[in-house]
Amino acid sequence: MPLTPLDIHNKEFNKGFRGYDEDEVNEFLDQVIKDYELVLRDKKELEEKLTEMKDRLSHFTNIEETLNKSIVIAQEAGEEVKRNAQKEAKLIIKEAEKNADRIVNESLSRARKIALEIEELKKQSKVFRTRFKMLVEAQLDLLNNDDWDHLLEYEIDSTELKATETEDSLA
Repeated sequence: MPLTPLDIHNKEFNKGFRGYDEDEVNEFLDQVIKDYELVLRDKKELEEKLTEMKDRLSHFTNIEETLNKSIVIAQEAGEEVKRNAQKEAKLIIKEAEKNADRIVNESLSRARKIALEIEELKKQSKVFRTRFKMLVEAQLDLLNNDDWDHLLEYEIDSTELKATETEDSLA
């Protein structure tokens, strides 16, 4: 059991024939008591500080562990998000490639269809042109025909025309 200041204060020494000077011994003991009390007070304060520091260290250790766990979880979540983003990107690229192929195929199909329509229109325009040329030539032949001159030679007397009209109305 450790020595207390009270133990030092209450300590009595046996008196001997040629012993120490009692006042000097008491003075020295008083000084030892004061110093010992200071040491004990300092020790108690340091123990309290040590306990407080241990508590704080424990608190910070818990925070550190929590942060480490959070970092690990965040890293795992980040990796998961990254993996999902890569999967989604691949799906988007595949979908875009499919759409691009479809659009290209549709465009090629339309281009072929339009080319066929153009060829058909060319054929139709040739046929139309040929028929129109034949029609115009036939009309020109009619205009150049001598029958027109023959029609101009006819002269009908208006009195004959009136007589023919009255005969037709009587009949």
